[in-house]
Amino acid sequence: MLIDIIAGARPNFMKIAPIIRAIEGMQAAGSKINYRLIHTGQHYDKKMSGDFFEQLGIPEPDINLEAGGGTQAEQTAAIMVRYEKVLMETRPNLVLVVGDVTSTMACSITAKKLNNIKVAHVEAGIRSGDLTMPEEINRMVTDAITDYFFTTSDTANNNLKNAGIGKDRVFFVGNTMIDTLLTQMPNFQKPSVWDEIGLQPKEYIVMTLHRPANVDEEGGLRKLITAIIDSSRGIPLIFPVHPRTAKMLESLGIAAPNLHMIEPLGYLEFNYLVRNAKAVITDSGGITEETTVMNVPCMTLRNNTERPETCEIGTNELLGTDPIAIPPAFDTLFAGQWKKGEIPELWDGHTSERILDVILSLNL
Repeated sequence: MLIDIIAGARPNFMKIAPIIRAIEGMQAAGSKINYRLIHTGQHYDKKMSGDFFEQLGIPEPDINLEAGGGTQAEQTAAIMVRYEKVLMETRPNLVLVVGDVTSTMACSITAKKLNNIKVAHVEAGIRSGDLTMPEEINRMVTDAITDYFFTTSDTANNNLKNAGIGKDRVFFVGNTMIDTLLTQMPNFQKPSVWDEIGLQPKEYIVMTLHRPANVDEEGGLRKLITAIIDSSRGIPLIFPVHPRTAKMLESLGIAAPNLHMIEPLGYLEFNYLVRNAKAVITDSGGITEETTVMNVPCMTLRNNTERPETCEIGTNELLGTDPIAIPPAFDTLFAGQWKKGEIPELWDGHTSERILDVILSLNL
Protein backbone atom coordinates (compact mmCIF):
# COMPACT_ATOMS: atom_id res chain seq x y z
CA MET A 1 0.00 0.00 0.00
CA LEU A 2 1.25 3.46 -0.93
CA ILE A 3 -0.16 6.53 0.83
CA ASP A 4 0.53 10.07 -0.34
CA ILE A 5 0.67 12.34 2.73
CA ILE A 6 0.03 15.97 1.78
CA ALA A 7 1.35 18.97 3.68
CA GLY A 8 1.77 22.55 2.61
CA ALA A 9 1.70 24.87 5.61
CA ARG A 10 3.27 24.78 9.03
CA PRO A 11 0.25 23.42 10.98
CA ASN A 12 0.02 20.53 8.50
CA PHE A 13 3.43 19.24 9.47
CA MET A 14 2.52 19.10 13.16
CA LYS A 15 -0.53 17.03 12.18
CA ILE A 16 1.26 14.59 9.88
CA ALA A 17 4.38 14.04 12.02
CA PRO A 18 2.75 11.43 14.29
CA ILE A 19 1.12 9.70 11.30
CA ILE A 20 4.55 9.27 9.71
CA ARG A 21 5.92 8.01 13.01
CA ALA A 22 3.08 5.47 13.25
CA ILE A 23 3.70 4.26 9.70
CA GLU A 24 7.41 3.84 10.35
CA GLY A 25 6.61 1.90 13.50
CA MET A 26 4.43 -0.45 11.47
CA GLN A 27 7.12 -0.82 8.83
CA ALA A 28 9.58 -1.81 11.52
CA ALA A 29 7.11 -4.46 12.63
CA GLY A 30 6.92 -5.87 9.11
CA SER A 31 3.90 -4.09 7.65
CA LYS A 32 4.07 -3.42 3.90
CA ILE A 33 2.66 0.07 4.15
CA ASN A 34 4.62 2.83 2.43
CA TYR A 35 4.21 6.58 2.08
CA ARG A 36 5.37 9.57 0.09
CA LEU A 37 5.56 12.91 1.88
CA ILE A 38 4.39 15.55 -0.60
CA HIS A 39 5.24 19.13 0.38
CA THR A 40 3.26 21.46 -1.86
CA GLY A 41 5.47 24.41 -0.98
CA GLN A 42 2.34 26.46 -0.21
CA HIS A 43 4.06 28.39 2.57
CA TYR A 44 7.72 29.27 2.73
CA ASP A 45 8.88 29.80 6.28
CA LYS A 46 12.53 30.00 7.25
CA LYS A 47 11.55 28.36 10.54
CA MET A 48 10.17 25.42 8.57
CA SER A 49 13.52 24.22 7.30
CA GLY A 50 15.87 21.52 8.53
CA ASP A 51 15.53 22.41 12.21
CA PHE A 52 11.73 22.31 12.05
CA PHE A 53 11.64 18.87 10.44
CA GLU A 54 14.29 17.60 12.85
CA GLN A 55 12.39 18.92 15.89
CA LEU A 56 9.23 17.08 14.86
CA GLY A 57 11.02 13.95 13.65
CA ILE A 58 9.81 14.42 10.08
CA PRO A 59 11.97 13.22 7.17
CA GLU A 60 12.68 15.60 4.33
CA PRO A 61 9.78 15.54 1.84
CA ASP A 62 9.98 13.01 -0.97
CA ILE A 63 8.58 15.60 -3.36
CA ASN A 64 8.31 19.40 -3.10
CA LEU A 65 5.89 20.89 -5.60
CA GLU A 66 7.27 24.41 -4.90
CA ALA A 67 3.86 25.95 -5.56
CA GLY A 68 4.06 28.89 -3.16
CA GLY A 69 3.09 32.49 -3.84
CA GLY A 70 0.40 34.12 -5.91
CA THR A 71 -3.30 34.60 -5.33
CA GLN A 72 -5.57 31.93 -3.89
CA ALA A 73 -6.55 30.87 -7.41
CA GLU A 74 -2.98 30.90 -8.72
CA GLN A 75 -1.74 28.84 -5.80
CA THR A 76 -4.57 26.34 -6.09
CA ALA A 77 -3.96 25.94 -9.81
CA ALA A 78 -0.19 25.53 -9.40
CA ILE A 79 -0.62 22.82 -6.76
CA MET A 80 -3.16 20.95 -8.87
CA VAL A 81 -1.10 21.04 -12.07
CA ARG A 82 2.09 19.90 -10.34
CA TYR A 83 0.46 17.24 -8.19
CA GLU A 84 -1.37 15.81 -11.19
CA LYS A 85 2.00 15.13 -12.85
CA VAL A 86 3.15 13.26 -9.74
CA LEU A 87 0.00 11.12 -9.72
CA MET A 88 0.29 10.33 -13.42
CA GLU A 89 3.77 8.91 -12.82
CA THR A 90 2.86 6.86 -9.72
CA ARG A 91 -0.68 6.23 -8.50
CA PRO A 92 -1.02 5.80 -4.72
CA ASN A 93 -3.69 3.69 -3.05
CA LEU A 94 -4.74 6.64 -0.91
CA VAL A 95 -4.19 10.40 -0.70
CA LEU A 96 -4.23 11.56 2.92
CA VAL A 97 -4.83 15.27 3.50
CA VAL A 98 -4.95 17.13 6.81
CA GLY A 99 -6.53 20.30 8.07
CA ASP A 100 -7.94 23.11 5.99
CA VAL A 101 -5.24 24.83 3.94
CA THR A 102 -5.29 25.37 0.17
CA SER A 103 -3.05 22.35 -0.36
CA THR A 104 -5.63 20.12 1.32
CA MET A 105 -8.40 21.15 -1.07
CA ALA A 106 -6.24 21.30 -4.21
CA CYS A 107 -4.71 17.84 -3.82
CA SER A 108 -8.07 16.30 -2.92
CA ILE A 109 -9.64 17.65 -6.11
CA THR A 110 -6.70 16.49 -8.20
CA ALA A 111 -6.79 12.96 -6.78
CA LYS A 112 -10.53 12.56 -7.23
CA LYS A 113 -10.57 13.90 -10.79
CA LEU A 114 -7.68 11.67 -11.84
CA ASN A 115 -9.33 8.24 -11.99
CA ASN A 116 -11.04 8.65 -8.61
CA ILE A 117 -8.07 8.04 -6.33
CA LYS A 118 -9.34 7.55 -2.77
CA VAL A 119 -8.99 10.51 -0.38
CA ALA A 120 -8.89 10.48 3.43
CA HIS A 121 -9.32 13.75 5.33
CA VAL A 122 -7.76 14.05 8.78
CA GLU A 123 -9.58 16.70 10.86
CA ALA A 124 -12.71 16.34 8.74
CA GLY A 125 -16.05 17.86 9.62
CA ILE A 126 -14.98 20.94 11.52
CA ARG A 127 -16.88 24.09 10.58
CA SER A 128 -16.81 27.75 11.61
CA GLY A 129 -19.86 28.73 9.57
CA ASP A 130 -17.90 31.74 8.30
CA LEU A 131 -17.65 31.72 4.51
CA THR A 132 -15.35 34.76 4.56
CA MET A 133 -12.58 32.44 5.77
CA PRO A 134 -10.64 30.71 2.95
CA GLU A 135 -10.14 27.79 5.34
CA GLU A 136 -13.90 27.24 5.57
CA ILE A 137 -14.17 26.95 1.80
CA ASN A 138 -11.25 24.50 1.81
CA ARG A 139 -12.95 22.35 4.48
CA MET A 140 -16.30 22.28 2.75
CA VAL A 141 -14.93 21.42 -0.69
CA THR A 142 -12.59 18.75 0.67
CA ASP A 143 -15.31 17.09 2.71
CA ALA A 144 -17.67 17.16 -0.28
CA ILE A 145 -15.40 14.75 -2.19
CA THR A 146 -13.59 12.85 0.57
CA ASP A 147 -13.99 9.07 0.84
CA TYR A 148 -12.92 8.55 4.47
CA PHE A 149 -13.38 11.08 7.28
CA PHE A 150 -11.18 11.12 10.39
CA THR A 151 -12.69 13.39 13.04
CA THR A 152 -11.56 15.10 16.23
CA SER A 153 -14.87 15.56 18.05
CA ASP A 154 -18.57 14.72 18.27
CA THR A 155 -19.29 18.17 16.87
CA ALA A 156 -17.42 17.26 13.69
CA ASN A 157 -19.24 13.92 13.57
CA ASN A 158 -22.58 15.72 13.74
CA ASN A 159 -21.57 18.22 11.07
CA LEU A 160 -20.84 15.35 8.70
CA LYS A 161 -24.05 13.54 9.63
CA ASN A 162 -26.03 16.69 8.89
CA ALA A 163 -24.27 16.90 5.52
CA GLY A 164 -25.55 13.43 4.65
CA ILE A 165 -22.28 11.53 5.09
CA GLY A 166 -22.85 7.89 5.98
CA LYS A 167 -21.52 6.86 9.38
CA ASP A 168 -19.65 3.93 7.79
CA ARG A 169 -17.19 6.46 6.30
CA VAL A 170 -16.74 8.57 9.45
CA PHE A 171 -14.14 7.53 12.02
CA PHE A 172 -13.89 9.37 15.35
CA VAL A 173 -10.18 9.01 16.13
CA GLY A 174 -9.08 12.11 18.07
CA ASN A 175 -6.58 14.84 17.29
CA THR A 176 -3.17 14.27 15.66
CA MET A 177 -2.05 17.77 16.69
CA ILE A 178 -2.30 16.56 20.28
CA ASP A 179 -0.28 13.43 19.40
CA THR A 180 2.55 15.76 18.45
CA LEU A 181 2.07 17.99 21.49
CA LEU A 182 2.20 15.13 23.99
CA THR A 183 5.15 13.49 22.24
CA GLN A 184 7.17 16.69 22.11
CA MET A 185 6.28 18.16 25.51
CA PRO A 186 9.37 16.67 27.22
CA ASN A 187 11.49 18.28 24.48
CA PHE A 188 10.19 21.86 24.78
CA GLN A 189 13.06 24.34 24.65
CA LYS A 190 13.41 27.61 26.53
CA PRO A 191 13.67 30.40 23.93
CA SER A 192 16.30 33.10 24.27
CA VAL A 193 13.63 35.72 25.07
CA TRP A 194 13.04 33.96 28.42
CA ASP A 195 16.37 35.02 29.90
CA GLU A 196 16.64 38.23 27.88
CA ILE A 197 13.47 39.61 29.46
CA GLY A 198 13.70 37.67 32.72
CA LEU A 199 10.38 35.86 32.36
CA GLN A 200 8.87 33.90 35.22
CA PRO A 201 6.31 31.08 34.98
CA LYS A 202 2.68 32.29 34.93
CA GLU A 203 3.78 35.94 34.98
CA TYR A 204 3.47 36.81 31.28
CA ILE A 205 0.99 36.50 28.43
CA VAL A 206 1.61 35.10 24.95
CA MET A 207 -0.05 36.81 21.98
CA THR A 208 -0.53 35.65 18.40
CA LEU A 209 -2.53 37.54 15.79
CA HIS A 210 -2.54 36.84 12.07
CA ARG A 211 -6.07 36.75 10.66
CA PRO A 212 -6.82 39.51 8.13
CA ALA A 213 -9.94 40.59 10.05
CA ASN A 214 -7.68 41.52 12.99
CA VAL A 215 -4.45 42.72 11.42
CA ASP A 216 -5.21 44.18 8.00
CA GLU A 217 -7.20 47.22 9.11
CA GLU A 218 -5.08 49.81 10.91
CA GLY A 219 -7.77 51.27 13.13
CA GLY A 220 -9.04 47.91 14.31
CA LEU A 221 -5.55 46.57 15.00
CA ARG A 222 -4.63 49.69 16.99
CA LYS A 223 -7.75 49.33 19.16
CA LEU A 224 -7.13 45.62 19.81
CA ILE A 225 -3.47 46.03 20.78
CA THR A 226 -4.20 49.11 22.89
CA ALA A 227 -6.96 47.27 24.78
CA ILE A 228 -4.64 44.34 25.44
CA ILE A 229 -1.85 46.60 26.69
CA ASP A 230 -4.20 48.65 28.87
CA SER A 231 -5.70 45.47 30.39
CA SER A 232 -2.43 43.65 31.02
CA ARG A 233 -1.52 45.35 34.30
CA GLY A 234 2.04 45.76 33.14
CA ILE A 235 2.99 42.08 32.93
CA PRO A 236 5.06 41.13 29.88
CA LEU A 237 3.19 40.55 26.62
CA ILE A 238 5.24 38.24 24.39
CA PHE A 239 4.19 38.67 20.77
CA PRO A 240 5.86 36.48 18.11
CA VAL A 241 4.92 38.65 15.16
CA HIS A 242 3.80 37.47 11.73
CA PRO A 243 5.73 39.49 9.09
CA ARG A 244 2.54 41.05 7.74
CA THR A 245 1.50 42.16 11.23
CA ALA A 246 4.99 43.46 12.01
CA LYS A 247 4.81 45.84 9.07
CA MET A 248 1.43 47.11 10.17
CA LEU A 249 2.51 47.64 13.79
CA GLU A 250 5.62 49.45 12.65
CA SER A 251 3.59 51.86 10.55
CA LEU A 252 1.22 52.49 13.48
CA GLY A 253 4.06 53.16 15.90
CA ILE A 254 2.50 50.91 18.55
CA ALA A 255 4.78 50.35 21.54
CA ALA A 256 4.63 49.83 25.30
CA PRO A 257 7.27 48.97 27.94
CA ASN A 258 5.69 45.53 28.51
CA LEU A 259 5.02 44.71 24.83
CA HIS A 260 7.81 42.52 23.47
CA MET A 261 7.54 41.82 19.74
CA ILE A 262 9.84 38.96 18.77
CA GLU A 263 10.65 36.87 15.71
CA PRO A 264 8.44 33.82 15.05
CA LEU A 265 9.58 30.82 17.11
CA GLY A 266 10.09 27.15 16.37
CA TYR A 267 7.53 24.64 17.59
CA LEU A 268 9.45 23.57 20.70
CA GLU A 269 10.30 27.13 21.77
CA PHE A 270 6.83 28.52 21.17
CA ASN A 271 5.09 25.79 23.15
CA TYR A 272 7.57 26.21 26.00
CA LEU A 273 6.26 29.77 26.27
CA VAL A 274 2.62 28.68 26.01
CA ARG A 275 2.90 25.96 28.64
CA ASN A 276 4.39 28.41 31.16
CA ALA A 277 2.21 31.42 30.31
CA LYS A 278 -0.44 32.96 32.54
CA ALA A 279 -2.66 33.05 29.47
CA VAL A 280 -2.67 33.15 25.67
CA ILE A 281 -4.55 35.66 23.54
CA THR A 282 -4.85 34.55 19.93
CA ASP A 283 -6.89 34.29 16.75
CA SER A 284 -5.50 30.86 15.85
CA GLY A 285 -7.52 27.67 15.91
CA GLY A 286 -4.78 25.15 16.60
CA ILE A 287 -3.37 27.05 19.57
CA THR A 288 -6.75 26.82 21.31
CA GLU A 289 -6.44 23.03 21.16
CA GLU A 290 -2.93 23.09 22.63
CA THR A 291 -3.86 25.49 25.45
CA THR A 292 -6.83 23.27 26.33
CA VAL A 293 -4.59 20.23 26.71
CA MET A 294 -1.93 22.18 28.64
CA ASN A 295 -4.62 23.80 30.85
CA VAL A 296 -3.60 27.35 29.95
CA PRO A 297 -6.31 30.07 29.86
CA CYS A 298 -6.95 31.15 26.27
CA MET A 299 -8.77 34.18 24.83
CA THR A 300 -9.70 33.97 21.15
CA LEU A 301 -10.21 37.20 19.21
CA ARG A 302 -12.67 35.81 16.67
CA ASN A 303 -16.44 35.86 16.25
CA ASN A 304 -16.61 32.13 15.57
CA THR A 305 -14.59 28.98 16.01
CA GLU A 306 -14.41 25.66 14.20
CA ARG A 307 -13.23 24.10 17.46
CA PRO A 308 -16.18 24.68 19.83
CA GLU A 309 -15.04 21.90 22.14
CA THR A 310 -12.17 24.13 23.28
CA CYS A 311 -14.78 26.58 24.59
CA GLU A 312 -17.42 24.11 25.76
CA ILE A 313 -15.12 21.94 27.87
CA GLY A 314 -11.63 23.42 27.37
CA THR A 315 -9.87 26.54 28.61
CA ASN A 316 -10.77 28.75 25.64
CA GLU A 317 -13.17 31.72 25.58
CA LEU A 318 -14.38 33.28 22.35
CA LEU A 319 -14.17 37.06 22.89
CA GLY A 320 -15.02 38.27 19.40
CA THR A 321 -13.19 41.08 17.63
CA ASP A 322 -14.61 44.03 19.57
CA PRO A 323 -11.97 45.37 22.00
CA ILE A 324 -14.68 46.02 24.58
CA ALA A 325 -14.59 42.32 25.51
CA ILE A 326 -10.90 42.35 26.43
CA PRO A 327 -10.88 44.24 29.80
CA PRO A 328 -13.50 42.03 31.53
CA ALA A 329 -11.74 38.87 30.30
CA PHE A 330 -8.46 40.09 31.78
CA ASP A 331 -10.27 40.99 35.04
CA THR A 332 -11.50 37.40 35.28
CA LEU A 333 -7.99 36.11 34.57
CA PHE A 334 -6.27 38.29 37.16
CA ALA A 335 -8.94 37.45 39.73
CA GLY A 336 -7.97 33.80 39.39
CA GLN A 337 -11.47 32.93 38.23
CA TRP A 338 -10.74 31.54 34.76
CA LYS A 339 -12.63 28.34 34.09
CA LYS A 340 -10.98 24.99 34.70
CA GLY A 341 -10.99 23.03 31.47
CA GLU A 342 -11.04 19.35 30.63
CA ILE A 343 -9.34 17.47 27.79
CA PRO A 344 -11.72 16.34 25.02
CA GLU A 345 -12.35 12.67 24.40
CA LEU A 346 -9.61 10.75 22.53
CA TRP A 347 -7.14 13.66 22.68
CA ASP A 348 -4.78 11.17 24.27
CA GLY A 349 -1.74 10.95 21.99
CA HIS A 350 -2.83 7.79 20.14
CA THR A 351 -4.88 9.23 17.29
CA SER A 352 -2.36 8.35 14.58
CA GLU A 353 -2.34 4.68 15.52
CA ARG A 354 -6.14 4.63 15.30
CA ILE A 355 -6.01 6.27 11.85
CA LEU A 356 -3.54 3.69 10.54
CA ASP A 357 -5.58 0.82 12.00
CA VAL A 358 -8.61 2.07 10.08
CA ILE A 359 -6.66 2.54 6.83
CA LEU A 360 -5.23 -0.98 7.02
CA SER A 361 -8.71 -2.38 7.62
CA LEU A 362 -10.00 -0.79 4.38
CA ASN A 363 -7.99 -3.17 2.17
CA LEU A 364 -7.25 -0.47 -0.37
